[in-house]
Amino acid sequence: MGFIRGLFQTLAVVALTSGGARAQAPARPWMTREILDAAKAEGQVTVYSSTNEQEGLPLWKIFEDATGIKINYVRAADAALMGKIALEARSGQQSWDLINTPTANQLPSAVMAQFDPPEARNIMESARAPDRRWYGVYANYNSPAYNTNLVKKEDLPKTYEGFLEKKEWVGRVAIEGTDNEWMNAIFAQYGADKGRKLIEDLVSTLKIVVLDGHLAAARQIASGEYAVALNNYTMLTNNMKLSGAPTDFWAMDPVALFFGQVAINAKAPHPKASLLAANFMLSAEAQAFAAKTGRIPTRPDTPANPPDVVARLTAAKVIPYSLSGDQIKASQRLFDELFKKR
Repeated sequence: MGFIRGLFQTLAVVALTSGGARAQAPARPWMTREILDAAKAEGQVTVYSSTNEQEGLPLWKIFEDATGIKINYVRAADAALMGKIALEARSGQQSWDLINTPTANQLPSAVMAQFDPPEARNIMESARAPDRRWYGVYANYNSPAYNTNLVKKEDLPKTYEGFLEKKEWVGRVAIEGTDNEWMNAIFAQYGADKGRKLIEDLVSTLKIVVLDGHLAAARQIASGEYAVALNNYTMLTNNMKLSGAPTDFWAMDPVALFFGQVAINAKAPHPKASLLAANFMLSAEAQAFAAKTGRIPTRPDTPANPPDVVARLTAAKVIPYSLSGDQIKASQRLFDELFKKR
């Protein structure tokens, strides 16, 4: 995959207008003349993404308008995308170019190209895969959340042990059914035995409800169906809060962190256009746009929304995670056991 590396040269300031004519535009560091010309010759990129269309399509419209390169956007849940890629790999079919999902790191290494997008130097070190096969485009911090109409801020526990004292929350606390990263962070914080005992006590004492889907969980807390989420993706709580819903998060030790990632198919039909698209996703322009909906940038130079969200989260102990597919499967089995999923 040597053709993927070293394609970026001098900065270009030329973009396309929406009508397709070449015109001067503000400088875009992610878009350079040499790679733009090579990418335009390929003409399109097929993006597999778990980001909903309401966020994903407007983001990629920016890329299309700037470059004239068509984006074929295929949206599905993480598990469906992983299955689709595995099927294509076995059949020899190569229809995807780029993937944007929190589970890209679970793909076999041979499926993903090694690449070095220049914008990667501007993101958090923990958001760069050591083997250069994926990069974090948004930071997926985990934290508890609550409905501000049902729970007072001063009544929030300061530790996870503090949840055990909230007898009035029995049956009103929920967690999403795949939060094994949070479980592993609990083990890292407390130790495996003590962490397991803590989770077992939380489940038995509070009768925690297991929900399906992180966005659904954020909506159910925001609507008051449940008062508290033992854990959820902070960016989704922010999304609900920014829409005016009565919800917020609070940070306690530990805060699990993983990333929404971008990776390129090792056999991408459009490798140069894919490289340009990946570089775009790591740019300040793309991450500032995504922050409008509450996604948390991996670039320290790009403000989050709300502006204090990262400071609030990093006041607690943050534990980054990047688990392999086999590790995730083992963790999920244990999570199911602890939360008595059937």
